[in-house]
Amino acid sequence: MDDAEQSGALKRIFKSAANVEANEIRATVLSFLWVFFVMCAWYILRPVRDSLSSDWTNEQLSWLWTSTFFFSAVAVSIYGAVISRVRFNLIVPSVYVFFAFSFIGFYIAGATMSGNDIVNRIYYVWTSVFGLFHLSVFWTFMSGLYNSRQAERLFGVIAVGATTGAIAGPAFVSAFADNIGSLNMLFVSAVLLLTPLPIMVALNKLRSTALGNPDTAKDLVRDDRLGANPFSGFKEFVGSPYLLWIGVFILLYVTMSTFLYYEIRKPLGDLDQVRRSQIWANIDLAVNVLAAVTALFATSRLTTKAGMPRTLALVPAIMVVAWTVVSVNPTALTVFVVQVVRRAGNYAITRPAREMLFTLVDSETRYKAKPVIDTVVYRGGDVMTAWFYTGIVGAFGLTLTGVAAVGAVIAAIWVAVGVMLGRKYNQGGDG
Repeated sequence: MDDAEQSGALKRIFKSAANVEANEIRATVLSFLWVFFVMCAWYILRPVRDSLSSDWTNEQLSWLWTSTFFFSAVAVSIYGAVISRVRFNLIVPSVYVFFAFSFIGFYIAGATMSGNDIVNRIYYVWTSVFGLFHLSVFWTFMSGLYNSRQAERLFGVIAVGATTGAIAGPAFVSAFADNIGSLNMLFVSAVLLLTPLPIMVALNKLRSTALGNPDTAKDLVRDDRLGANPFSGFKEFVGSPYLLWIGVFILLYVTMSTFLYYEIRKPLGDLDQVRRSQIWANIDLAVNVLAAVTALFATSRLTTKAGMPRTLALVPAIMVVAWTVVSVNPTALTVFVVQVVRRAGNYAITRPAREMLFTLVDSETRYKAKPVIDTVVYRGGDVMTAWFYTGIVGAFGLTLTGVAAVGAVIAAIWVAVGVMLGRKYNQGGDG
């Protein structure tokens, strides 16, 4: 088979397997690779970050989460101000270059000031702030690259790149952390973040050639959705009972996340940082594999057959059972398993259903109120629940069994809120 025949066969395979047109293959592959590299970098940085948490007390970690909320709000505000004045096509590579060199800076600082607690704390907060941008910037670029008809066919294929990267990243840490150490992981991540730069240039050229779409960057700059202050939708949020219920649902989810995160780090305190990174990476790996399998075989069937109330209540109900099991068998392994199940359930079931809730609100409300929910409720919820956990554990001397009992009660409330929110969705939200 000659080159022309091989090229034709490849195009037929893409067309039949993923509904990708011949003129879209190169852009789709490049988009796939871009998000793969970015997600791989994130999931290398993440376990290194989480491995540091075992070095601090509950109170110290709560202060770090408070700092993360503050700097996240500042970063999102600055991003909104900049993006309303600068072409988006310049912003995207600048974001990745900025963060890549920042992690190179942490690599140098770690090499010259090994084990410095201040550097570790700054890295912990900074990596959490980076988590706000790495994927959202990518998808915003994608929304301007493809038209709506192309997006309907191609975004699912491109999203597989994110899933693949989310599996490859923690697998890399698990396999190679012993050989290269946690510090060198930062340098690897920085290189991965710089890798998409030539891909961005190529995609910008393909936008108006192979894809046949105009350059919408100028329109994106003028679009109030991108330049809005993250708190400008606060009035819409507090004025809508439907959005408030979504906020309560997310806050209860965050509480589950916080309780488990704080408990997971405790038994890891006696291990070295490399081993901790590997354990956190193994958790991420198990989560992402389970989430991918669940999303592939169960998510769409669940939402269509079970209905929104049951779908939203499913993971909370699982958490009631999970916390009960933890209270009976309060071991580190049990907590690890519960964390895997909870996070995988969130990625594959709760998060898609939660995003569907916003289809009932108009575009203006969605683009104004959603940043409030994502920043104030979600990140603020991290801070509030961290201090709540720290307070009750310190005041009552709760062991894992006691924490599990409190968690089960909160999860039961989460079930009730999920059912009520699902019913409101079926009734048309506030309408």
